[in-house]
Amino acid sequence: MRNYLYNIVPNLEPFDYTLHHDNQFINQEWVLINGIEDAKAMYVFKPNNELVISENDKVTKTRWSFINSNFLSITTEDGIVLIKAFYKDKDVLVLNQKASEDYSFFINATNYKNSINNKEDVQRYLKEKYLKKASELIAEHEFYYIQHSKEYGPCTTKELFKKVKERAVNAYCLIRDVNESDYTKKLRIIDLLQEV
Repeated sequence: MRNYLYNIVPNLEPFDYTLHHDNQFINQEWVLINGIEDAKAMYVFKPNNELVISENDKVTKTRWSFINSNFLSITTEDGIVLIKAFYKDKDVLVLNQKASEDYSFFINATNYKNSINNKEDVQRYLKEKYLKKASELIAEHEFYYIQHSKEYGPCTTKELFKKVKERAVNAYCLIRDVNESDYTKKLRIIDLLQEV
């Protein structure tokens, strides 16, 4: 999993105070992925610049503050550390100590119904999250379809499903992505239904 995490580093979006602070940062339960097999650590950045770190049954309170748009400082046992903050998306936070190649990866467990205590829980969380995201993308994607030797569309996946449900279109009709020029992939509406 470590290699996967470090592979996302080049695609990170810098933390932007105006976009991320209120909705995606403050009062969120950030579970530290690094070292989760040894200990579960959860970080909560409070609006009063208090940082609450829960590690197993031990709770530590320290301070944090913004330096500029995507730099913050965290007070540790060793003093004040400058951290650069990034997002993979709204549920994956990455912190990088200034002038270091070390990254801390966090996932937002605030609205997640299950507990995240180990590597398998992290993998389950990411799988559920990205399967849902993929399903949403597929639902809005557009396709052409052939019925009775005539091409129709483009239609979103949602629209195609509705047509099938209303029996206006046969679920076995061939479809093609709007970015493809022909039907050589032999994809059918029913194939989409099985993926969403």
